[in-house]
Amino acid sequence: MRCGSCILILMHKKRLRYNASMYRIEAKPLPLISPARANESNGALVYAVIASGEVRQTPEHSHERGQIVAATSGVLVIATGHQHLIVPAGYAIWLPPHHVHAMRSSHVFTGWSAYVASCDDLPVQAQILQVSGLLREAVLRAASWPEPDHLHPAQERVLAVIVDEIAGLPRQEFILSMPADRRLLKIATALLETPGDTRSMQDWASWAGIAPRTLTRHFAQETGMNFSDWRQRARLMHALELLAGGTPVTNIALELGYDSLSAFIAMFKRHFGMPPSQFAGRD
Repeated sequence: MRCGSCILILMHKKRLRYNASMYRIEAKPLPLISPARANESNGALVYAVIASGEVRQTPEHSHERGQIVAATSGVLVIATGHQHLIVPAGYAIWLPPHHVHAMRSSHVFTGWSAYVASCDDLPVQAQILQVSGLLREAVLRAASWPEPDHLHPAQERVLAVIVDEIAGLPRQEFILSMPADRRLLKIATALLETPGDTRSMQDWASWAGIAPRTLTRHFAQETGMNFSDWRQRARLMHALELLAGGTPVTNIALELGYDSLSAFIAMFKRHFGMPPSQFAGRD
């Protein structure tokens, strides 16, 4: 499967054991908008808001409106019942109505969000999108309006542009499917928590109590990827978070278990189309 620049990990809802530690909330921040507006089926077609200069951690919740959340700096991490998504700067995640999700930002996050009332023509599944300049500017303009429930026709047309842009943006696919087998899930979860672990496939099989051949066969069947490629993508997922936090590229390569800096840069460029230093500079 061709990789995009955001990472989506599909997993079974009942197997999100690692989420508890990843999304433990120490301090509940204020919501981006009031729950009443997020669940308002009437009102304006779109409510837009800007988030800036803070580390966000939000526990599981849902709302009646669909939501698009974009990062302009930092990395946004969102978990749903069956997905784990990482959204770097310049990208956004679309969450359809009533989609249960938790959110945290990697380091200080700036971005914006829009809550959409009429979602009939929008995706029914969570999607990762590359943000267009038109969408970004339309949302920022809508977020500046002092009375979003009392709009004139020109403003309503701006909101319609936001909805049209969400519907038409190309989807980005960087997907890691989580296995269902409990032994394979144990391995996959450990690799997400410590992607730099360099143990061989045979060592992982022994650790989880599964035969190497069984691991090889079932891992590919359940995730659509062989074990080596899956682990490579997990490493790149973590690399995005480290880059957002300002970790030097050399340190990232060492932490993720690459044999050399050049090997890491080559793998990163192969997946994202640019070296890590250039990707980090996009903020």
